[in-house]
Amino acid sequence: MDSLKNYSEILAALDQHQYVADEELATALFLMLRLRKPLLLEGPPGVGKTEIALVLSELLATPLIRLQCYEGLDINSAVYEWNYQKQLLGIKLQEGSGLSVAEKEKHIFGTDYLLKRPLLQSITHESGSPVLLIDELDRSDEEFEAFLLELLSAFQISIPEIGTIKATHKPYIILTSNRTRELSDALKRRCLYHWIDYPSLDKEMAIIRKRLPEIESELLTQVVEFVQELRQRKLAKTPGISETIDWAESLMALGYRELNRKAIEQSLGSLLKSVDDIRAVKDEAASVRHE
Repeated sequence: MDSLKNYSEILAALDQHQYVADEELATALFLMLRLRKPLLLEGPPGVGKTEIALVLSELLATPLIRLQCYEGLDINSAVYEWNYQKQLLGIKLQEGSGLSVAEKEKHIFGTDYLLKRPLLQSITHESGSPVLLIDELDRSDEEFEAFLLELLSAFQISIPEIGTIKATHKPYIILTSNRTRELSDALKRRCLYHWIDYPSLDKEMAIIRKRLPEIESELLTQVVEFVQELRQRKLAKTPGISETIDWAESLMALGYRELNRKAIEQSLGSLLKSVDDIRAVKDEAASVRHE
């Protein structure tokens, strides 16, 4: 982190790790690193929000700890739970020990019996600060979101049987949201914020070129123009950058050097992930004349 003295150096470092970013995102990452504040990334699916955390862990040479959010996510899955079988064995071994009830409880509710889940792992990591990715937070419920406030503001977690556990090393926290629901103001106040949108034509071409340097220039232009036009339509699943990369790579694997009707019809499953979207585009592909 010491070598990343400004956003320009972060831009260069991201580029070396095959991630094409702009100054605004590089600035947000710089401030997250310098101020040690969580960073909330919002935007449509498939624009590279999750990838940022993966690249950042490589850039900082530190472990990535990921919590994938979903409806019904609870503390047992996200933070900790007790190893009940080990506790029962501990109770059995203490029989006839002469210890008081309080002493027995203190023993079996010690850290040796604690199963650490991602959030607790992130603040008890011994060798430096890990990157903690809380992915798709909008898929969890408001109750879990409220639980995060202590971690985001004080880098600590309270466990009733033990007390408050403070971070050994403050993790670098990145939260992502596809904005399927609005996150609370309380959570947003504790975070830096950045919106990642679908890229411009030139930026998406640069991303594809970075990932697929062998792609023909004509095919690259046609693929990105086609995807950009699709995003203007009302689709069941709008293709993200990752789908553009997959499609371009599939076309190259099939031997296409330019886009034509057959290429589109043959490879749409790499780009679109809805049968209705595929059928609609195939119907329109008859009017495409790139042969």
